[in-house]
Amino acid sequence: MAELSTLARPYAKAVFERAVAEGKLAEWSATLNALAAVTSVPEAVQLISSPQVSDTQLVEVISVACGGLDVAATNFLSLLAGNNRLLVATAIADQFEALRAKAENRVDVDVVSASELNQAQKDKLAAALKQRLGSDVRLSCSVDAELMGGAVLKAGDLVIDGSLRADLQRLALAVTH
Repeated sequence: MAELSTLARPYAKAVFERAVAEGKLAEWSATLNALAAVTSVPEAVQLISSPQVSDTQLVEVISVACGGLDVAATNFLSLLAGNNRLLVATAIADQFEALRAKAENRVDVDVVSASELNQAQKDKLAAALKQRLGSDVRLSCSVDAELMGGAVLKAGDLVIDGSLRADLQRLALAVTH
């Protein structure tokens, strides 16, 4: 995984710099996410990996699958194809989103809770995280009943495990030692 990250970094940085210069962060974000979605489909991976398919054919097929791309995005896609980097598109999109979030002073937080959070809970959590992290917060919520209670929050390298499962594991460890 570190290798994909290393390969993706210069592409993500270059696209980000262009997007900032053109004022098209949202457009490039959508384009990169579309490229990532298309190139991660198993059939596309097989096509991309085939030595019998030319770079030009790959660019055409992927462009159509993305719903059509503008000239700049097509050129970028051609660059990726020519450098055998199409399978790195997801990592490029992820790094671009991280750069965009930093530029917009925004933190994406994954919240996994034992039960569905209502809007009031989401708002309260977002406000508390905004105060703690000093950035605007965008929550992505999911449910995992195995947590038994509480929630696990992930924001970049920060992980806050406030789940009942983690509490029970800490208690069991304390009792056995």
